[in-house]
Amino acid sequence: MSKQQGKRAPVPIDAYTGHVSPGSAAQRRELPGATVYKMSVGPMDNNAYLVRCSGTGQALLIDAANEGPRLRRLIAQETPGLARILTTHRHADHWQALAEVTAATGVPTTAHRLDAAELPVSPDVELTDGDQLQVGDRTLEVIHLVGHTPGSIALALTDDAGGVHLFTGDSLFPGGVGRTTSSADFTRLLDDVSTKLFDRYPDHAVVYPGHGDDTTLGAERPHLAEWRARGW
Repeated sequence: MSKQQGKRAPVPIDAYTGHVSPGSAAQRRELPGATVYKMSVGPMDNNAYLVRCSGTGQALLIDAANEGPRLRRLIAQETPGLARILTTHRHADHWQALAEVTAATGVPTTAHRLDAAELPVSPDVELTDGDQLQVGDRTLEVIHLVGHTPGSIALALTDDAGGVHLFTGDSLFPGGVGRTTSSADFTRLLDDVSTKLFDRYPDHAVVYPGHGDDTTLGAERPHLAEWRARGW
């Protein structure tokens, strides 16, 4: 193997599309005051996100979903200080690497209190709606969205130019809300997504889901009535 072949593949710069695939390099999105890294991991094509404060280098890992060695390499390469790991909800495909990455980094973990008991690592901090997470100079707001699971959460980051970035786990995707197992849960989830995301944030708000491509609230807003009518 040559020296060039042995080097880590660089994370793309200014090539962010929001589309990642299993085994591909993380994509990097530079924001005013922060950087977002998006990587697909595991057989269910889960998105894991590393959100780094530009001023301090501290970072938050959202969903240590799978492929712990790849996540650890990304963390080691891109941030001098992982501050914490957040799990968006209790479904197992979102925490397969949680124990490994937590043991390797020694950082505190956090999740909503209603999903905490189902995780393989007991959260150091249990969250509730409206809590704020401080990562370096960046503040992310916790948004509790009930329906996909009792304790699903989204995170809202506002960058220095006023751009809004929503990490929605499995509660909101391009084309609809996340899977629910009853009509009551569907109604509750759509109600929460409508009032806590669509009614609060502007069309330019970017949605970073737990699987698949990014979208914006503006792209999805015209379809809210359609989603309610179809029931999923």
